[in-house]
Amino acid sequence: MRIRLDSIGCRLNIGEIEAMARRFAAGGHRIVGQGDEADLCVFNTCTVTAAASSKSRQFIRQLRRRSPKTKVVVTGCLAELEPAGLRALDVDMVVGNADKDHLPEILEKRGVLESKPDDAVSSGPGDSLFSGRTRAFLKVQDGCDNKCAFCVVTIARGRGRSLGADDIVSEVRSLESLGYREVVLSGVHLGSYGHDLGQSRGLEALVRRILGETDIQRLRLSSLEPWDLDSRFFEIFGNRRLLPHLHLPLQSGCDATLARMARRTTMREFADLVGSARTTVPDISISTDIMVGFPGETDAEFEASIAAVEDIAFSRLHVFRFSRRNGTRAAGLPNQIPGSVAQERSRRLHAVGQHLMSAFHERFLGRRLRVLWEDAEAHGDDLRWSGLTDNYIRVLAETDAGTDLTNTVTEVDLEACVPGAVLGSVPGVSRPPFAEKPQRESGRLPVLGGS
Repeated sequence: MRIRLDSIGCRLNIGEIEAMARRFAAGGHRIVGQGDEADLCVFNTCTVTAAASSKSRQFIRQLRRRSPKTKVVVTGCLAELEPAGLRALDVDMVVGNADKDHLPEILEKRGVLESKPDDAVSSGPGDSLFSGRTRAFLKVQDGCDNKCAFCVVTIARGRGRSLGADDIVSEVRSLESLGYREVVLSGVHLGSYGHDLGQSRGLEALVRRILGETDIQRLRLSSLEPWDLDSRFFEIFGNRRLLPHLHLPLQSGCDATLARMARRTTMREFADLVGSARTTVPDISISTDIMVGFPGETDAEFEASIAAVEDIAFSRLHVFRFSRRNGTRAAGLPNQIPGSVAQERSRRLHAVGQHLMSAFHERFLGRRLRVLWEDAEAHGDDLRWSGLTDNYIRVLAETDAGTDLTNTVTEVDLEACVPGAVLGSVPGVSRPPFAEKPQRESGRLPVLGGS
């Protein structure tokens, strides 16, 4: 069968859909991309915010209109929490999170997934929706035992569960054999990896096993809750294959707001942890999530949050507005913040985030860092390549049209900042001059590249 796989939301969702693609392909089915005719579409939904739920429903409606003959199977967090609502959108099957990892077997048993014809030709990674992918998102943990007041994911995903280390190591080896240069370990509550197995420092042990028993070139960690880490944790970054980038969700820079959110940290504890990370790993990039408009967030609390964010000097901010989710404690809290107030606070924090990113990028101008090149787009008669440094700086570099850097790691001289990225050049690779005169990030160049 021709199978299309789509996902919105977190990196864990991406990792799950990529794993499905590999399993379907191994079973002899052809993975197709957007715009290609498909017999079956599997869609991994998200419901972390009201906007994510709305986008999930919108995608299903559009798919139904454009491809009425395609069988549609919906899974993910929205499918877990609102199965009846999704069935009303005329989908063929709704599969909850508990059964998601066994989706190919379930579809085959129920007759949705047709058996492979004898003359079928299975698709490889190069034929699939993920053609050109250089980084693989690998789920190693699911579920969460935290009780953050705003989070619906705990309800949708259930209690924390760790995948077996032997299986994870085997999967990393498989990804390496498929040509991936980088693996990103993902989970709902990644820092708790191994806790359900009686391992208090399970994530550290897992990282050491992967680095010791595989040859994967780059290993990256996705989001980690700050209370799962201590100063000893950062010693594992002594191996350069573990990339110096941490995403530590803070959610608010004000202790009073953090307490109402039921976050298990204070600003002092968080700042001390960041200080330990930077002492041990000087070039580390530390990004974060910040929520605005949480119930009861006063003007003074918001100003305290901005001050704390600026003081810590994150490399990148993911700013989002509080979304009232049924079933969460925050949905019933008093003093809900008007949307217009939350929107203005979001605007201000986005501006702070751009300034902090610029400052972080400028620290590395004149330095030579390693970049994993992902893809390129035409830039006049030449190519403009895009990739990420070890510490998660988006880099753009121009080469002539005959140069292919796809899925390679090279050293790059960082030369100038543009919005959201840094311009660089690859030593030994001919490069035409940049068409635009390089400027600081406050200049007139357009936003280029994404994370």
